[in-house]
Amino acid sequence: MTDAPAPAPLRLFNSLTRSLEPFQPVHPGEARVYSCGPTVYNYQHIGNMRAYVFADTLGRTLSFKGYALRHIINITDVGHLTSDADAGDDKMEKAAAQQGKTAWDIAAFYTAEFKRDLDWLNVRNPAKWTVATDYVPRMIEFAKRIADTHCYELDSGLYFDVSTVADYGRLARAVTDEGEGRIEEVDGKRHSADFAIWRKTPAGETRQMEWDSPWGRGAPGWHLECSVMGEAELGMPFDIHTGGIDHREIHHPNEIAQNQAYRGRGSLDCAEHSGARLWMHNNFLIDRGGKMSKSTGEFLRLQLLVDRGYSPLAYRLMCLQAHYRGELEFSWEGLGAALTRLKRLVMAAATVREADGAAITDRRLADLLEKFDAAMSDDLGTAVALTLLEEAAAMKKIDAGQKRATLAAMDAVLGLGVLTLERTDLRIRPKSATIAEAEIEAILARRKEARAAKDFAASDALRDELIAAGVEVMDGDPLGWDWRLEAN
Repeated sequence: MTDAPAPAPLRLFNSLTRSLEPFQPVHPGEARVYSCGPTVYNYQHIGNMRAYVFADTLGRTLSFKGYALRHIINITDVGHLTSDADAGDDKMEKAAAQQGKTAWDIAAFYTAEFKRDLDWLNVRNPAKWTVATDYVPRMIEFAKRIADTHCYELDSGLYFDVSTVADYGRLARAVTDEGEGRIEEVDGKRHSADFAIWRKTPAGETRQMEWDSPWGRGAPGWHLECSVMGEAELGMPFDIHTGGIDHREIHHPNEIAQNQAYRGRGSLDCAEHSGARLWMHNNFLIDRGGKMSKSTGEFLRLQLLVDRGYSPLAYRLMCLQAHYRGELEFSWEGLGAALTRLKRLVMAAATVREADGAAITDRRLADLLEKFDAAMSDDLGTAVALTLLEEAAAMKKIDAGQKRATLAAMDAVLGLGVLTLERTDLRIRPKSATIAEAEIEAILARRKEARAAKDFAASDALRDELIAAGVEVMDGDPLGWDWRLEAN
C-alpha cells in the first residue's frame, strides 16, 4: 500500500487537568503504566473488573501505536482498611479472622482467583505483578525520607500533613475547608484530610502482617504502597497511572501528595510533579439490581456470569461498547445482547480464520484500519472501533489474507479473540442446567432430519422439547444451527 497516511496522534483524557492531552512519553518509544490492583481479601466483582478491561485496552492501544509497553499492576495484601477513608480494620486481617486462615493464605487464594478472572477476560499479564508485602522495606525508607518535613507522629501511627504540599486534592476537586467528607476523624490529626503513612499495631495486639519501623511495629498505609511500587518499578515521573473513578477522590490524591513530597516538587500546574504525566480513571459499572456489593454475599462476579451460561468475553465486549469514562449499566439482557454480538463476530471471522495473513493493499480495508486507528487514538473510542471491526468482518468479495490481517490488527487492540474462538467456546453450560449437551445435539440432529423431510409437526415438537429443557434454538445461524442454554 502506498501513500499511507500518518498514524493519528494519540490523545488521552487526563483526570488531573480534566482535559484531552497528546500522549508524550517520558522516555521516547516507551510507555510506562501503573494500574492500581485489587486488595486480595475477597473475590472481585464485575465492577472491579471493568478497571482491568480498561487498563488492558489502554495497554493494547499503546502497543498498537508502536510503544514498548511496561505495565505494572499491584497486589495489595496488607494495609488497606475496610474503609477507603483511613478507618476500620485491615481488610486482610479481618478476612483471615473470619475464615480461620492466615492472611498469607487469604492473599494467595484470592490473588489466584483474580488472575483467573483476568485470563477469562483475555486481559494480558502485566510486565510485573508487584506485591505490597515485598516492598515494605522500601516503604519504610520512602516514609523516612518525607517524615521530617511532611509528617507527624501520633499514638496510632505516622500521618501525612496535607498542608505541606501544593494543590492537595486537585485531582478530586472535592476539597473544602473541613476537608474531604469521607475521611473520619482521628484524635490528634492536624487536618481532617491528613492520612496514615504507617499504622502502629495497638498496644496488646498482634497482627499477622507487621514490621518494625522507626515509628513502632505496625504496617504501612494503603496509599504509601502504590507510591513506592510505582517509583520502584517505573521511576518518577512515569507516563500513565490508571484506576477506577472511586480512587480519584481519596486514594490517588493521597498518592500524589506523597509523590510530591518524595520528589521535592511543587505545584500540580506541572502534572509531572504528581508522579505521573497522566492520571486516567474508568467510570462505574451501575447495577440497578443491587447485587454488585461484596457485602451482599452472592455478589456479581465473573463466576456468577459463567454459572448462568455467559462467556466472560461477552462482558468484555459489553465494557467496550461504552466509553471508559462513561457509566455502564449492567443488565442480563444487555449481557445477552453482547454475547449475541460476539457470536456474530466469531461466525464472520471464521470464514478467514485459516487464511494466511497478507499485506493490506485493498483500499477499503486500509480505510477501515485508518478509521479504527483514529477512533482508538481519540481517547480509546472503543464503541466506534467495535463497529469498524464488525464492518471489516462482514466485507464480502475481498482477499481472505488481507481481511484476516485487518481483523487481527483490530482484535489485537480490542482483545476479543475473534480469530481464535469457536462458537462452541461461547456456549457455556449454566450450572443449573439438567440436560446434557450430547442430548441437545441429538435432538437438534433429529429436528434437522424432520425439517429436511418437511415433517414440520415433528420439528416443532422437538423444538418445544428443547425449549422446555431451557434450550434456546437459533435457527437463523447461516453456519449451522446454534443453541444456548438458559439459566433456571
